[in-house]
Amino acid sequence: MSDSAAEVTAAGIARLAGVGRAAVSNWRRRHMDFPQPVGGTETSPTFYLGDVEQWLRHQGKIAEVPLRERVWQQVVGHPAGAVTALRYAGSVLLLVRDRPTSWLELAELPDVGLAEALPTALEAALAARLGEHHAVAVPSPAELAISSALVRGTAELASVRGAGPAYEFLLGRHLDANPRQFSLTPPGPAELMAALGRGPLDRRTRTVLDPACGTGSLLSAAGAVGPAERLSVLGQEIDPDLAALTALRLALHSDAQVRVRPGDSLRGDAFAELAADTVLCHPPFNERNWGHDELAYDPRWEYGFPARTESELAWVQHALARLREGGTAVLLMPPAAASRRSGRRIRADLLRRGALRAVISLPAGAAPPYGIPLHLWVLRRPGAQQSPTPHVLLVDTADLAPAGRDKLPWQTVSAAVLEAWEDFDRFGTVEEKPGQHRSLPVIDLLDDDVDLAPARHLPPPASAGGVADLVDVHDRLTVALGRAAELAPAVPEESPGGARWPATTVGELARAGALVLRAGGPGAATGAGAPPVLTDYDVKAGGPPSGVLPEGPAEEPVLVETGDVVVPVLGDVTAARVVDEATAGAALGRGLFLLRPDPAALDAWFLAGFLRGTANQRQASSYASTATRLDVRRLQVPRLPLADQRRYGARFQALAAFEEALRLTERLGEQLVQGLYDGLTDGTVRPD
Repeated sequence: MSDSAAEVTAAGIARLAGVGRAAVSNWRRRHMDFPQPVGGTETSPTFYLGDVEQWLRHQGKIAEVPLRERVWQQVVGHPAGAVTALRYAGSVLLLVRDRPTSWLELAELPDVGLAEALPTALEAALAARLGEHHAVAVPSPAELAISSALVRGTAELASVRGAGPAYEFLLGRHLDANPRQFSLTPPGPAELMAALGRGPLDRRTRTVLDPACGTGSLLSAAGAVGPAERLSVLGQEIDPDLAALTALRLALHSDAQVRVRPGDSLRGDAFAELAADTVLCHPPFNERNWGHDELAYDPRWEYGFPARTESELAWVQHALARLREGGTAVLLMPPAAASRRSGRRIRADLLRRGALRAVISLPAGAAPPYGIPLHLWVLRRPGAQQSPTPHVLLVDTADLAPAGRDKLPWQTVSAAVLEAWEDFDRFGTVEEKPGQHRSLPVIDLLDDDVDLAPARHLPPPASAGGVADLVDVHDRLTVALGRAAELAPAVPEESPGGARWPATTVGELARAGALVLRAGGPGAATGAGAPPVLTDYDVKAGGPPSGVLPEGPAEEPVLVETGDVVVPVLGDVTAARVVDEATAGAALGRGLFLLRPDPAALDAWFLAGFLRGTANQRQASSYASTATRLDVRRLQVPRLPLADQRRYGARFQALAAFEEALRLTERLGEQLVQGLYDGLTDGTVRPD
């Protein structure tokens, strides 16, 4: 048995060795000395991590397991579970960062001595950064006795990557592996909310509260907005395990004072006496069991008792109750909260008393749930000497989002929102911009509905360029139609009986070295120079790379090269794209496979053309529930001489050019039709 009790699955072994899971299955069958399972199930067994590492080195499968992978496997395979292991790792990283001398002395002890002495040192480091009544349970000597490899590996990782980045890597891996357990606020909206929440005063010491802090994204963004300030960040999270991980994340993120408490903020407020400068919150949506029955007489309901179906308005009033006079709250809200009839009286009172200052509609896809355009509500707690403001700012950013689905222009969206908000906050009004923003008198909204949806109150934007632009689109469409007609392929005579070539599969070609096969993956953001991501949507639509690399653990993305063939594996749309010079250098996204043919053996256009055959795709597809998945390795390709391949390839390339011409005519046609509809309905185009 290994000295480490951490266990690893077949998927983890594959990640350690940089191979597929099928290779691990082959090793288990072919090598009698492969480590035996010690847990898990028959279909998903687990193995001792140390035994697996030793076997891989002995077999020459790896020279050395990367440190970050070894620590991650210690986390995910920990006997007490990944969450507990992350708590241990974060506590150790905080000790290493804040008290390096103490850690170096402890590291000299044998494992038994380390397990005995470490709890006292961890408690002192945690109390200094998180307060006496912090959310992080300190492990006992018995718990640490089986975690020595994790403890030492985590400290070693900190010496290489830094304590904060090391924890971001480990926690990020955990969040990525369990996406349904966590509701994350993406970096773009979090940074925008933090910027909106700074308020009008430049205070030297600022207190920021998130009463539903989750993984701490909003509080982390608040710390990044004002690095020169003395900052105190406070959070409450109903899940005690997540509260502990978030407290450690925030403590390792910056030098701000951190206080995170477990519990339900509405039923058991841990900061009942707080008067914060800023409240940022992404509350749970559509929550019926928020405490309606037991909180009927709670003093926080200054603007009206929320209905059972209006949990979001309960969070709005909780945020206002925790602000100092003049403090700012920014909440991410579902759009229904702006118009539901059950909340109209509370919305009306928020407007009358000047608490609600702005409603900002974000583009669809900004944050989960991604299918709807969420709203930001900006609120300010009225002061005793403050007269209600007569206007409210309404902003709609839908027109700032591109037609593509994968990439939102957050710099453009944030700049437009902040410009409108800063002018409005300074002068109490803002110059109207049709379709984007206006300041509306409060009295105009106090009707029977009190509907705050920005799109319903903004004048429509003028047709861009008017008739001149429509004429230009018409001319381009005429040229594109002519080009499509020129490229339309002539249909040759039918070949009696069809052709029957000897065939091979993509998998066989890969094994023979005729092509390289790579799967797309998440990669990781690498700063301003990070490449764009080619997504499955881009391949199917024939568009440029529109995705972005996610924030997270640093993993090397797969970059496409000119002449590569890219194939989507999900969905029932037949597609195979040959990468051109304009697309080369993009990262390969999830759900895509890259086939890099050897030019001396395979013509790229020939390969892509035969991969698109309907019968070929059908025989290589499998079905799970309602999803269709393509097994790229089973796709068949004829065995033809290179000269014949090029003849077919030239024909397939001509078909691809015709297909692109059709796409262009479709886009221009839709643009012309919609432009004429808009022009006729807004009066810029006459019917005659």
